[in-house]
Amino acid sequence: MTADPEVLVVGGGLCGLSTALFLAHHGVRVLLVERHPALLSHPRQRSVNVRVMELYRQVGLADAIRAARADFVTAGEYVVVRARTLAEEYRPVGHQGDVAAAEDASPCRGTPIDQDRVEALVCARARELGARIEFGTALVELAEDPDGVTALLSTGATTRRVRARYLVAADGADGGIRATIGIPRATYGPAFDLLTLLVHADLRPALAGRTVHMAHLDLPRPRTYLMALDRDGTRWVFGTADDPTRGEPDDRACAELVRAAAGLPDAPVRLLPQIAGTDRRLLRFRVGAALAEKYRAGRVFLVGDAAHLMPPTGGFGGATGVAEAHNLAWKLAWVLRGRAGGDLLDSYHDERHPVALFTLRQALVRAADRFDTGTPGELVDRSTVLLGPRYDSAAVRGGGPDPVPVGDLSGAPGSRAPHVPLPGDRSTLDLYGTRFVLLAGAGADGWARAGRRHGVSTYRFGPDLPDAAARHGIGPLGALLVRPDGYVAWRSPGPSADPDGTLAAVLATILAVPERAGSAR
Repeated sequence: MTADPEVLVVGGGLCGLSTALFLAHHGVRVLLVERHPALLSHPRQRSVNVRVMELYRQVGLADAIRAARADFVTAGEYVVVRARTLAEEYRPVGHQGDVAAAEDASPCRGTPIDQDRVEALVCARARELGARIEFGTALVELAEDPDGVTALLSTGATTRRVRARYLVAADGADGGIRATIGIPRATYGPAFDLLTLLVHADLRPALAGRTVHMAHLDLPRPRTYLMALDRDGTRWVFGTADDPTRGEPDDRACAELVRAAAGLPDAPVRLLPQIAGTDRRLLRFRVGAALAEKYRAGRVFLVGDAAHLMPPTGGFGGATGVAEAHNLAWKLAWVLRGRAGGDLLDSYHDERHPVALFTLRQALVRAADRFDTGTPGELVDRSTVLLGPRYDSAAVRGGGPDPVPVGDLSGAPGSRAPHVPLPGDRSTLDLYGTRFVLLAGAGADGWARAGRRHGVSTYRFGPDLPDAAARHGIGPLGALLVRPDGYVAWRSPGPSADPDGTLAAVLATILAVPERAGSAR
């Protein structure tokens, strides 16, 4: 018999797999179930951005992602165009890539790689760390009580019940758990269904020597695109807006859609399966802008598309979901191990819901340019969208709601801690991941002693680290406390008459425990 998990994750896409990975990294017994028999072969998101690379770096996955990077980028820039068909004249569309400001703010770089490759790597690493992952297994019933959740799981002709302390719903925009637990969703503009195909088709005659990675096209229907999967122009993803009530077109009709988009009426087109081990050649995805009103109902939490639906512009949806998984995982781990009170879990909604709303609006601003739809508004630099979110919750002392421009990351409470290079191609960001960390000024003996007394990993600027106290907003006698997720929880620019008592009170507040138990051990 296999022990019941502490956390059950439902949904085996990027966000669900990342949730299982981060939980396993913290030593949590986690079971992930996915109704499909295998991972999707559809590439979807085409890169891992700088912030997600930072998160995967914490769990030993960044090198594998870089090694598996895609070869579809043949120019120095990812080329996005709009045209009537792929064969006709096109105009370039502005692409908001990672700007130079991020190069000094992070040890990581964005990496071109298709999402299906990333999911395979995340799945393998999660299993290495002890996560149980079962494909072809569906959740058919869910019940909650004061001590946990009971799930009825179906695997073909067999069913079984699983007991867990918490459940994470990563079952997508239409997965059903959100509605089952009674969380409504606010919409921000119209939504539509996207019919997608994975095809082998030689469209080089339409390219005529031009470089195109993503083409937004008028034919055969509005909101049509072709996305290149290789350098040769022979493997593509086709997508177009569709009405699912029409039923599924057959293979011949699907091939005609691709030919119309390419502007090549006689091009040979072969449809490829989009789920390994099946003949599923057509998939539909919901495209729109929506946000759940709450991220938590009792012992059930939402991540990824189960929590929010974002337009693909900017590549923010998956990245937001991975960051949600990272934020939630350490909190669940600390509560499960008795290191934090249950109220710490309320900070998940308080921190991530405002970030999702801000990011969703930035995706809509970009959609206004990309699709001639969306919401015009102020465009915030992409690096700031990714690295600049600032939290304001009970798990932060002195946070704030407004994002921090990426060039101004300087240790403000609630913001992502600054990056300072360390010897051996390391970074101060590598100090974070599983424990609270206290960074103290060179002369802050009292803070350093208090940190060690309360079980906090403690480092001194000067003796232990490069003298970068000023970059963290403190003087030689100050200190700041960084959470396991790399966010600054509290900062004191200078000394305290009672550093031990002050740090105890800070930890007690952040961890939602009585002050006498305010220890990070």
